[in-house]
Amino acid sequence: MKLTDTPGYKVIKTWLSSKGYNPFAFQEETWSHIIDGKSGLVNAPTGCGKTFSVFLGALIRYINQYPDDFQSAKKNGLQLLWVTPLRALAKDIGRSMEEVFQETGIPWKVGIRNGDTDTAERQRQKRNTPEVLIITPESLHLLLAQKGYPELFKPLQIIAIDEWHELLGGKRGVLVELAISRLAALSALQQQPLSIWGISATIGNLEEARDVLLSPLKKTGIIIRAKVDKQIEIKSIIPDEIEKYPWAGHLGIKLAEKIIPIIEESNTTLIFINTRGMTETWYQTILSIAPQLAGAIALHHGSIEQELREWVEDALHTQKLKAVVCTASLDLGVDFRPVDTVIQVGSPKGVARFLQRAGRSGHRPGEMSRIYFLPTHSLELVEAAALKAATKSGTVESREPVLLAYDVLLQYLCTLAISEGFRADEVLQEIKSTYCFADIQDQEWQDTLLHITQGGFALQQYDEYRKVEIINGVYRITSRRIAMRHRMHIGTIVSDAMLKVKLMNGKFIGVIEEWFISRLEPGNVFTLAGRNLELIGIKEMTVTVKPSTSKKSIVPSWMGGRMPLSANLGLMLRKTFDRALHTNSGEPELLALAPLFQLQESLSHIPKENELLIEHIETKDGFHLFVYPFEGRLVHEAMAALLAWRMSRLIPITFSFVMNDYGFELLSDQPIPLDDSNAKELFSTDNLLNDITQSVNSIEMAKRKFRDIAVIGGLVFQGYPGEQKKARHLQSSASLLFKVFSDYEPNNLLLRQAYQEVFDQQMEEIRLRNALDRIVNGEITIQFPKQLTPFCFPIKVDSMRENMSSEQLEDRVRRMQQQLL
Repeated sequence: MKLTDTPGYKVIKTWLSSKGYNPFAFQEETWSHIIDGKSGLVNAPTGCGKTFSVFLGALIRYINQYPDDFQSAKKNGLQLLWVTPLRALAKDIGRSMEEVFQETGIPWKVGIRNGDTDTAERQRQKRNTPEVLIITPESLHLLLAQKGYPELFKPLQIIAIDEWHELLGGKRGVLVELAISRLAALSALQQQPLSIWGISATIGNLEEARDVLLSPLKKTGIIIRAKVDKQIEIKSIIPDEIEKYPWAGHLGIKLAEKIIPIIEESNTTLIFINTRGMTETWYQTILSIAPQLAGAIALHHGSIEQELREWVEDALHTQKLKAVVCTASLDLGVDFRPVDTVIQVGSPKGVARFLQRAGRSGHRPGEMSRIYFLPTHSLELVEAAALKAATKSGTVESREPVLLAYDVLLQYLCTLAISEGFRADEVLQEIKSTYCFADIQDQEWQDTLLHITQGGFALQQYDEYRKVEIINGVYRITSRRIAMRHRMHIGTIVSDAMLKVKLMNGKFIGVIEEWFISRLEPGNVFTLAGRNLELIGIKEMTVTVKPSTSKKSIVPSWMGGRMPLSANLGLMLRKTFDRALHTNSGEPELLALAPLFQLQESLSHIPKENELLIEHIETKDGFHLFVYPFEGRLVHEAMAALLAWRMSRLIPITFSFVMNDYGFELLSDQPIPLDDSNAKELFSTDNLLNDITQSVNSIEMAKRKFRDIAVIGGLVFQGYPGEQKKARHLQSSASLLFKVFSDYEPNNLLLRQAYQEVFDQQMEEIRLRNALDRIVNGEITIQFPKQLTPFCFPIKVDSMRENMSSEQLEDRVRRMQQQLL
């Protein structure tokens, strides 16, 4: 039967018409495939109705099954499992779904299951299973850890994975793959067909994204692309005066006054900042220059307590706020209708992230998304031009799937062993059906089983690591203590130890990282959730504070705040520099930067797309080598170490180095041996793996990676709530295990994984190799400027940050700029 002839379609079409909507072609296409029991991936720009394309399809399918009594209450059990990466999304999606149920008379219930769901609500869901369950990947695995879970999932018809592009490139995506493999196997046993639908914004490897998601079904599935022309307006906020010698971080705040008119002219504005620390600074700055916004502006980031975050989200919906200063905590598909403007402060580091944030405004089909780019130093205006070009050409990043994440596999097997147990041969077939573990070898599987039952070869003498017993061929965890500890730590997000921050009256304000707060003394004032707080003391895992009226405070910095520039944005940057001196290109950003470009060209050179610029500069500090690959800080860190090590084999020489997203500096007290005769050889990919292993302390890097792997894999226990182990204790436990494996079991799965993650993630080895290939096959231009250039100046300033306060740094930079001009 054609979709348009079905009773379900007629009900939903009537409801949409009553709201003044007409379904998009891609939504109707999705509904057709859903009622046919197919699986696939829906790809559409942000704000074009991706959620309704799957959700309404599930309703149409249900109405078609019960055309005469779909409005009668019945115990349907779980029909639709909606997996979402962010807790903030759940409430919003649930609200939209409940509105549809009320207005169509479908007596379905929505349940939300995540870390914020209280015990009473979980018990209610157990007694009366809702038809729709909105859940995070971690909470889904917690359900798999409950006895009797096959009964819960028995009636399940559709699994929707929202924002699949966000989950795909990380271990949370592996959690989703493993859960799907189990649920697909259950549905096959019960001969109950299961549909799986991914919902994704645009990514570069859409086909691969679909294949990863649907791999357990052993079906190719469908990709449905929305042919919706989503209008995006990108405007740059251009400083009145362009500094010819720019440096990172200082300019943004100075432009804060320019965004006040934008905020006042808009209904609601989201101001995206890359780090939590800077959101605190921006919030305070906006309030100080525009006190009239007090009460109409709020702050939102992951370290603010849940109640305040939820208040901000609700206030956005009801249009009580004019502006919210936020981090990636509001990146994903929350439908804040009043938001009509977005401001991106500083580099978004990637094209996809920029488009995602732009789509937070005008979040309705047919509406324009409006985003302003505010640079934190003048050279970032080149990124604004590059982002505009990338948006026009549709150049978007890929998300590479994770392969052979043994730590996640160990955790998953213990999850199954807690609930119903598993048989090794059956579960191996399920695991091999996933994309992540398709190539797992028999020996690796045996090592995995040995690890959970005996602690592996190296730890088999210790009872603590004998978690799983084999009873009549079924692998089970029978110890209540081990089961409880495991349930508490299901998940793959491993962060530095977080301490709760509370006022003396017990009011909870948020969380702060241990490494930051441990550097403060009682009486010191720091900023959190937009308030200045005086530290009184730290007891166990709680920081006690009181409000402070001090004008000076320390802004926290959170670990992991520095994302690297994506390969795609790096490529678009190099293309943009090709046009740098062509002021007739009509690009306002390049026109504004003309004085800077002219100075760079007169002192040195502006590299073309296929060209690497290297600058040799001698100052009283020593001999500097500046290199500009435009490949992001992680690649530059590995490339700088590689270059330094290769040159140290030519002559005895030592270096210090510093890098940013555009390039890196090597500094030595003697002339640096790089010239036209050896440049190509020094950047060669020959012996690359061996050379980078020698050039960086890969053992130390692997040791740090191993800590997270050991926590995810269940080797290191993080402690019970309220008495969590301190980060340094965790590190020492993991370091001891790292040493044991290195000495006695060098082929240990988790040890191998730690080194692999260092190469893949820390050094971005594949991207490094591609960058070196590009450099060797392109042109290398070596210049010898007589002074620092506009391109090298921000890198030079970064090298001074470690040893100076922000005030000292600003004074020093001002003097340097005056001497150079």
